Amino acid sequence: MLLVVLDDVGYGQLSCFGGLVETPNIDRVAASGLRYANMHTTALCSPSRSCILTGRNHHSNGVASIMELATGFPGYDGRMPFENGMLPEMLIDHGYNTFCVGKWHLSPTEDNSPAGPFHRRPLGRGFERYYGFLGGETNQWYPDLTQDNAQVRQPRLPEDGYHLSEDLADQAIKMILDSEANAPEKPFFMYYAPGAGHAPHHVPKDWADRYRGRFDEGWDSYRETVFAQQKKIGLFPADAELSPRDPDVPEWNSLSGDERRLYARMMEVYAGFVSHADHHLGRVLDTIEQIGELENTLIMVISDNGASAEGGVTGSFNEMLFFNRVPENFDDNLAMIDELGGTRTYNHYAWGWTWAGNTPFRRWKRETYRGGATDPFVVAWPARIGARGEVRGQYAHAIDLVPTVLDALGVEPPAAVRGVAQAPIEGVSFASSFDAADAPTGHTTQYFEMFGHRAIYHDGWRAVCPWPGPNFTEAAAMGRRMGEPITPEVLERLDASGWELYDINEDPTESSNVAAEHPEQLRDLIALWWEEAEKYKVLPLDGSLQARLATERPQTSRPRTRFVYRPHTSLVPAFAAPPIYNRPHSIEADVEIPADGASGVLIAQGGDAGGYTFFVDDGRLRYVYNYVGREQFEVSSSEPLRPGRHAVRYEFEPTGQPDFKLGRGTPGRAQLYIDGRLVGNADFPYTTPLLFELEGLSCGYDFGASATKSYQPPFTFTGTIHSVTVEVSGELIRDDDAEVARLMAQQ
Repeated sequence: MLLVVLDDVGYGQLSCFGGLVETPNIDRVAASGLRYANMHTTALCSPSRSCILTGRNHHSNGVASIMELATGFPGYDGRMPFENGMLPEMLIDHGYNTFCVGKWHLSPTEDNSPAGPFHRRPLGRGFERYYGFLGGETNQWYPDLTQDNAQVRQPRLPEDGYHLSEDLADQAIKMILDSEANAPEKPFFMYYAPGAGHAPHHVPKDWADRYRGRFDEGWDSYRETVFAQQKKIGLFPADAELSPRDPDVPEWNSLSGDERRLYARMMEVYAGFVSHADHHLGRVLDTIEQIGELENTLIMVISDNGASAEGGVTGSFNEMLFFNRVPENFDDNLAMIDELGGTRTYNHYAWGWTWAGNTPFRRWKRETYRGGATDPFVVAWPARIGARGEVRGQYAHAIDLVPTVLDALGVEPPAAVRGVAQAPIEGVSFASSFDAADAPTGHTTQYFEMFGHRAIYHDGWRAVCPWPGPNFTEAAAMGRRMGEPITPEVLERLDASGWELYDINEDPTESSNVAAEHPEQLRDLIALWWEEAEKYKVLPLDGSLQARLATERPQTSRPRTRFVYRPHTSLVPAFAAPPIYNRPHSIEADVEIPADGASGVLIAQGGDAGGYTFFVDDGRLRYVYNYVGREQFEVSSSEPLRPGRHAVRYEFEPTGQPDFKLGRGTPGRAQLYIDGRLVGNADFPYTTPLLFELEGLSCGYDFGASATKSYQPPFTFTGTIHSVTVEVSGELIRDDDAEVARLMAQQ
């Protein structure tokens, strides 16, 4: 079996769902099987993936939101219970090899360092082999890679043709061929989860150029074109209506020529990214065909939520600007138009394309309208499913995948996994619909909740209670914003007048709110939502973000202010690196310089979209600080570093307060010392307030894109490093709002 989970791909983006992003290999799967027009997810990454792999609802899994925002309540703790076994744990006892490739994002963040613990990572949850990235996103050119339980470096650099999508396919193919060569009769289960199309939208330029001019008509035209194609395919009836214009999205014709040119290119890059990933998925399919198993392989393809709006109304060439609350500058974005998708960017498209990508629905990821929670889904199994290229309309949810797979394979859900008694599976099988287009829908009721945004489906009716409002424009008019807690008083008002009602059989796009015409139906659905919420651990209802962020979580190590690294240390994930932002700190390296001198990196974190590097070049000690890819500040030693053993030191002393509203961290004085003597100083006018580029910390070399153009990575140090010590004992200045914005965008 092959289970493919796409990332941030909307209902109206894939070509087999009427979209204008060409995905011939997913189309190939759809043509040999079925498209499900009525598949749903939770509207967010980690929660949906937990449902896909366990068959239980996201709150039942403790995954109410992303793992980084866990709290102590049972439905929110981010620690998936072992009584909710995963599909690989169920299949491995039936003789399956189990492989996981790509994005995980299902273990607590603090568990994802090389120190573990490892029991909630893929190898702890039934997978025998793993290759991919453990967090919510990664740089596609310079990914943070884990193989099994060890961090590894990418096999080659971008200038040598590296891209993560190709690497993941290479690894998937190797796993399949290893199994086939040694035990050809042994079945396999592969969970294949590429980063596409989550930001950063990184792709080789020629793939983006294939779409040159395709999106020049804009997002309004895109929606009309795609909806017409969706009707032609049979995903919607001929009389269905396109959902109305979203007030948060500007009309394409209202934009300037430069705006239209930039935003069209952003969509070209995204489309190229998804098509490129589809191409490499095709290589995996070709491999399965070459070993003679394609006809006998159950294949499922699904997205984890609707298209993503984290790029904001203008998009960005570098999301680190958004993460750090640095005001976007259109001229800066336009100046990078030819670099979008490349190694010098960390880009995301404007949210007009998000709205269009979820055609014909309203809204997007993180919200429980259908635009966030209704997703493309394709199934094929030529040897067992007789239908070809047909559409199914049965209601289904991500929790239904596990029971459907077990039903199709003739496997009973285990009573226990590794000695742990199992909780009931909460989804229902839709396998009966494989060869029966008119098979009844077994899934008649489904609740939704994400950051206080609620919905419930029951027997063709759908009620939605949007929080903080139906859109950002209306929420602002009511004095509300996302992330605010839902107080008892607010909750009472919401339940009294904040719910909307849609007859999905007549109005599949949620275009006509009929709450006033059917008050009793709405009251019943609201009561049903509360019943489901109590059953599946949704309560207490939590719309907050800052409170979740501030929650103290279990840690794998004691709090510390001193971090010691050596050149053989694995790459340190960004979340585990010393928190140097907005505080005094120092970096001291114990080094030996040989008689003929030395050069190279002592320690580095981040890259050309934001970070720092402490290194030796031309015999001199240097420190370069990259501010969100826009500016570089530097301090160099006034004298060379002579042969022998030395203590070389960088110190940062704040000289003022940060300005978080302008995206500027603490200004300060940068100083360099050799054996206690001051040899260089400079004033940095501001620093990064919250987050460098997500490339982690490396000692003795530079992992990934460098924060400076002074050298080419890895620029390995040619002398001897005994240790590098980072001290962060100074007082920390926090900005919780900015931290919340970052975490929400990295889902």
